[in-house]
Amino acid sequence: MIEARRRRFMAEINVIPLVDVVLVLLIIFMVTAPMLYRGMDINLPRSSSNTIRPEERVVLTVERDRRVYVDKDLIPLAQLPQKMESLRRKNPEVSVFLRADRDVPYGTVVQVMDGIKKAGIVKLGMVTDPVIEERVK
Repeated sequence: MIEARRRRFMAEINVIPLVDVVLVLLIIFMVTAPMLYRGMDINLPRSSSNTIRPEERVVLTVERDRRVYVDKDLIPLAQLPQKMESLRRKNPEVSVFLRADRDVPYGTVVQVMDGIKKAGIVKLGMVTDPVIEERVK
């Protein structure tokens, strides 16, 4: 009876089982999360009059040193109108997205845009980075 009074109770919380449970839940969510976005597997019917075509998009990049790339191909600035014209002949609905470095002179960007418009391409978009605004408290 004296020995029962001398026994001390442990006042600590054992966190090892908690960590084990959290890690198991984390693994379960990591495995199942990609399956949630997969969608449903269906067999679509076939149609010979499908009028929806994927839109062709071309990214035109102007680097700081005024080098021009169509997608990943380097082309001279003088050959840009001919390249754009051949893209428009392949697909009249082609879209061009212009990515120009902020340090490229304004005249060079206008020259590139002029070459795109001379080729008859009407869908021209400018690629920019979003502005992150800091909120003042």
